[in-house]
Amino acid sequence: MDREKRKKTLEKLRDNLPKGYISKKNINGRTYEYYQWTEDGKKKSRYLKKGEAEELSEQIELRRELERELKEAASFVREDAEIRYGYEFNTNVKKGPELRRMVSNVAGLKRRDIYDKITEYIRGDDYNRICAVYGLRRTGKTTMIFQQIGDMSDEDFEKTAYIKARTLDVMRNVTDDLDVLYRQGYRYIFIDEVTLMEDFIDSAALFSDIYAPMGMKIVLSGTDSLGFWFAESNELYDRVHMIHTTFIPYREYSRLLGIDGIDEYIRYGGTLRQGEKLSDERGMMTEDASFRDDESTRRYIDTAISRNIQHSLARFEYGHYFRHLYFLYEAGELTGAINWIIEDMNHRFIISVLTRDFYSADLGIASRNLRNERNPENRTDILSRVDRQAVTERLMDILEIRNSDERKIGITEDHVLEIRQYLKALDLIYECPVVSGTPGVSPEEYVIFTQPGMRYCQAQALVHSLMRDETFISVDARKRSFVCERILEEVRGRMLEDIVLLETSKALGRRYEVFKLMFEKGEYDMVIYDSMECRCWLFEIKHSSKALKEQTRHLTDGDMLSRTSPRFGKLAGRYVIYLGEGCRTEEGIYYLNGEDFLKSLPELNDML
Repeated sequence: MDREKRKKTLEKLRDNLPKGYISKKNINGRTYEYYQWTEDGKKKSRYLKKGEAEELSEQIELRRELERELKEAASFVREDAEIRYGYEFNTNVKKGPELRRMVSNVAGLKRRDIYDKITEYIRGDDYNRICAVYGLRRTGKTTMIFQQIGDMSDEDFEKTAYIKARTLDVMRNVTDDLDVLYRQGYRYIFIDEVTLMEDFIDSAALFSDIYAPMGMKIVLSGTDSLGFWFAESNELYDRVHMIHTTFIPYREYSRLLGIDGIDEYIRYGGTLRQGEKLSDERGMMTEDASFRDDESTRRYIDTAISRNIQHSLARFEYGHYFRHLYFLYEAGELTGAINWIIEDMNHRFIISVLTRDFYSADLGIASRNLRNERNPENRTDILSRVDRQAVTERLMDILEIRNSDERKIGITEDHVLEIRQYLKALDLIYECPVVSGTPGVSPEEYVIFTQPGMRYCQAQALVHSLMRDETFISVDARKRSFVCERILEEVRGRMLEDIVLLETSKALGRRYEVFKLMFEKGEYDMVIYDSMECRCWLFEIKHSSKALKEQTRHLTDGDMLSRTSPRFGKLAGRYVIYLGEGCRTEEGIYYLNGEDFLKSLPELNDML
């Protein structure tokens, strides 16, 4: 792209962003935030609701950055027919004492489990590949890069440079600077936010084909995960070490944030705290948590996921990979479609979208269980008497979901398949294997979303909607509170199943097969199958701290057991994963604490 065209692109991006600033006022001991700007020569102000200031502040800062880059672009000078800065480098290169000060901010922070993979690349003797550290926002990318630089010996640090890519940069700027750095003796290069460069995807191979063989260790980092996926598939192939940061298992989350409670992981899991810093503080439960409420969750989906996909699609081969999504993109419907499909997969038992209108299955399940509650004092049919249509309509308002007749463009199966392909590439969804124990019956697919905090926030939105139902609020406060907690308990129970399945599959997948096994009258929540030794372990997963006999009914069902063992080998053990202490029943069924189980992965033999 020539200079003038790029300038117009940056100006268009800038003009679509808010100007002004955010101010704070202290009134009666409480802090209120206001957005203030000037329009037509008049000063204007608007009160910001809770959580709104964070995204607005990011947009204002991005506008300021674009304005700085446009100002710098205007001061460019011509040198050998190339556009260059009037400085030593074209891009934002940091080295020496300035870089040392930057990386000192992460000194002493705990390392992610994948940190050693970057170290292995840096210290290894493979000079035919580069390293790509990529993932969603707030998953520790920049922190790990700074930690690597901070861990350098003094000798290697003198050969290390850090580049923070900007929207103004193009690959030619970067390669020119790499040539200069190489001549100056620099051999370790870290390029952050590399996917901001418009031509990164189509020219990424320059790093691996030219500079890596010259003896440079190059680590790239970026938030647009899909951009790296395209680059690997079409440019880099086997010449890149891919290190994905998006998935953060419970054992790692607990270690990094000092949290020992699966419910807190269910509530907030999926990202680390704001600013991509890992610390011992329990600030994850405060205002900077990504999934503290429905609004922050929706905002994260929009900024970290939907824009990620659209940004990468628009920049790869001039939008060629939009495929069936192009008309949704042109109509401004793509973000809504992505959000819609995320909600469908992540909350299939709450929301059924795309093929039929909104329906809350959580409500129906909780209604049935409350009618059958063991304790007569807590037994109620209140959920059978509420105005379900009104409840679900309010929930739709909360989630900003539109029914099919309100969509500008119909969402087809092709749209769904393509968006799901991209979500899978982002490591946001995992297709858990489901095996049918009944001949001739094909089980339904089982998709797990890897960000539990998103799931739980939407469940809380259901309770928020329910609390506004006229019939429901007429019930006494104690019973009303019990009902709401019971709904969320149902959600937490099924989320615990998903978490155990997902993390066990990822931890043991190379040696063992991990899947759900379904029969006509029930299912095993998880089966671990060792095909080499021809043996299997059966699991029920319960969000409960009490060991109850009914929890083992499938594990003691003679018919289900007799149909399992011939197919998956010797029965090596039957287990209930729950939240209480470990114990053993008279039938030989073991109870395992779920948090201990997850923390012990991937050492299966030490657990069973």
